[in-house]
Amino acid sequence: MKFDAIETTNQSFSSNNSAPLFNILHRKLNVPDQNPQQTHGTVLVTGGAGFIGSHLVDALIAEGNPVYVIDNLETATTEHLNPSAEFIELDISDPSISDHVTKIAPQTVYHLAAQGSVSVSAKDPILDANVNIIGSLNLLQATRELSHAPRFIYFSTGGAIYGDVDLTDLPASEDMAAQPLSPYGASKLAVENYLRVYGHLYGIDYGIVRPANVYGPRQNPHGEAGVIAIFSQAMLEGRQVTIFGDGNDERDYIYIEDFIEGVIAIARSGLTGPYNIGTGVGISVNEIHRLLREIVPSDKPAIYGPPRAGDISKIWLDVRVADHDLGWRAQTSFADGLRKTADSFSSVGT
Repeated sequence: MKFDAIETTNQSFSSNNSAPLFNILHRKLNVPDQNPQQTHGTVLVTGGAGFIGSHLVDALIAEGNPVYVIDNLETATTEHLNPSAEFIELDISDPSISDHVTKIAPQTVYHLAAQGSVSVSAKDPILDANVNIIGSLNLLQATRELSHAPRFIYFSTGGAIYGDVDLTDLPASEDMAAQPLSPYGASKLAVENYLRVYGHLYGIDYGIVRPANVYGPRQNPHGEAGVIAIFSQAMLEGRQVTIFGDGNDERDYIYIEDFIEGVIAIARSGLTGPYNIGTGVGISVNEIHRLLREIVPSDKPAIYGPPRAGDISKIWLDVRVADHDLGWRAQTSFADGLRKTADSFSSVGT
């Protein structure tokens, strides 16, 4: 990866003056390689049996890549896993992962496997740290021991990492000081920092993805996260939905196909990031419920419950850096994505 101290754009990006100087310089020094990497070659995807992972695996296989998947299936199944992928049932905290990584010898590693629930992290921060920090370090160590330097793409978080941002500072940009309010956000930020250290000390070639709230077909409608999937399934079954808090919380929701394109753009770029991959628009839970009731007719009003610990009130992401550096921007409107998602759950039930 090449660094250049010369600013490459005259575009002005909003920043927080309290952001560490290192983070600001990190963004400014993040200049594309002259020969961007391609995704072709053997690929390892951790968490590849999950919602996002299975879509990513499909896209990588469609490009002609041999793909290996490591997943412990704790929150996923192989139902949607592409049969062309080589599957290994394994936890990332298992010491034997090093042997598997050595045998696979991937050119690119996409690291999605994680404890992904904010509420679970608030209840059990040690569990969260063991999976998200120790498990990630286990994989990084295995990658470091390879005879070649693969591209390591890490899936961080684009909501929990910024904390409760003042409305005047939204959309949240990558240069803002990260101030997570949950163990989940703190563990994701910790691994981002470890990546910078591994890059400095050991030459790990990495890229950081900060996702918005990804939604679409295959998302688990029975978990704690994924409000669109949960609402769609409940309404199709004629059940009432539960909204935590007053429903005015706003998040940035990105359709799965757009998200995967953004991730692959980061992998190809040779850049480190971090990159917000979202839409730049905040949508409230109440609005999601209202729009879904037009798609999935329901005469049942929502039930309002207490807010969940660790949730932040409003966050949407500044995506101008991804647009400038990667030439990527989300293309699917929220209305279209919502309809595609609801239709996918409807077809499953028929």
